[in-house]
Amino acid sequence: MTDTARSTRTSGGRTGAAIALAVVVATAAAGIGNTVVSLIARAAGVSDDFPPLWPSAYLPSTLIGVLAGAVGWHIVRRRADDPAAVLRWLVPTVVAVSLIPDIATGITGNQPATSWGGVAALMSMHLVVAAVAVPVYRRFLPLNA
Repeated sequence: MTDTARSTRTSGGRTGAAIALAVVVATAAAGIGNTVVSLIARAAGVSDDFPPLWPSAYLPSTLIGVLAGAVGWHIVRRRADDPAAVLRWLVPTVVAVSLIPDIATGITGNQPATSWGGVAALMSMHLVVAAVAVPVYRRFLPLNA
């Protein structure tokens, strides 16, 4: 094995560990944040019968969003000439697009006990995930690496 192959494998292992750690930290913190959003929404009158605000719905979605974000962040930081510039427009664009299904839920009422308060809580959860994940990615997956 050459030195180049060894350093690539070691670097890749560190990158994989960094991605895994970022996902664990961001998912835990965003999960706590989303639980707070759900509890506030329920205290404000959103029905307990609105399934998207059940932990069994939003916690797996939080993990999926954080994982997808970490993979996207990693791809951008490795391939873009100026990853910071790309992420400055990509992150808000992805968050905005992620709100479309929530808005559709509000318009169609396709979930039991749908209300705009519940939809606003769901949309807030997307913002919580981004607000938590981006600093975590910056810490564990720096753009200058």
